[in-house]
Amino acid sequence: MKFVEQYFEEAKQIIDSLDRNEITKMITIINEVRSKDGRMFILGVGGGAGHASHAVNDFRKICGLEAYTPTDNVSELTARVNDDGWDTAYVNWLKISNLNKDDMVLVFSVGGGNLDKNVSVNILRSLEFAKEVGACICGVVGRDGGYTAQVADACVVIPVINADTVTPHTESFQAVIWHLLVSHPDLQKNEMKWESIK
Repeated sequence: MKFVEQYFEEAKQIIDSLDRNEITKMITIINEVRSKDGRMFILGVGGGAGHASHAVNDFRKICGLEAYTPTDNVSELTARVNDDGWDTAYVNWLKISNLNKDDMVLVFSVGGGNLDKNVSVNILRSLEFAKEVGACICGVVGRDGGYTAQVADACVVIPVINADTVTPHTESFQAVIWHLLVSHPDLQKNEMKWESIK
C-alpha cells in the first residue's frame, strides 16, 4: 500500500507542476499547422511509439488533422533500420514524407534525445532535419527534456518527482497531455463516441 500511495502522491505533484503555458503554446501551434493544411508527424520509441500510434488516431479522427508516425509501418521501419541504421531510420522516413515548413513534429520521449549519451539519436536526427526545413517542433518529455526541449517551439517537460519512477510517470502524462490536446475546444472538431451518447 505504501508504494501505491506514494505513486499517486507523485502523480498529484506532477499535475500541479505541469507548465500550462507550454500546453497552451502547443494548442496554438497545432491549430496553426492545421489551418495551413500542414501535417503532424509523431515520433516515439518504446512506450512513446505506442503513444504515437494512438495519438495519430486521435488527432486524425477527433481533430481532423493529417497525422502519421513511422512506427505504424513495421515493414518500412524494419527495412530502414536494417539498411540505413537505427539513428537515421526516422529522419529518412521524414525526408521521403516531404516534411516541410507547414508541418510539425511531435515527440513523445522520456529523455528527449541525447547525442553524448547515445540515447534516442533517431529522434535527435529527426529534429535536426525538422529545424533545417522550418517545421514546428513540440514535445512531451521527461527528465531535463534533452535535445527536444532545447529546440522545441513548445515542450512540456514532465517534472522528476522521484528518480525511480521517471519513465512510468513521463509515459503516463504523455497520454494525459495528448488527450487534453485532442479534447480541447480549440482543436476538437468531431464529437467522441461516448460523449455523443446521451
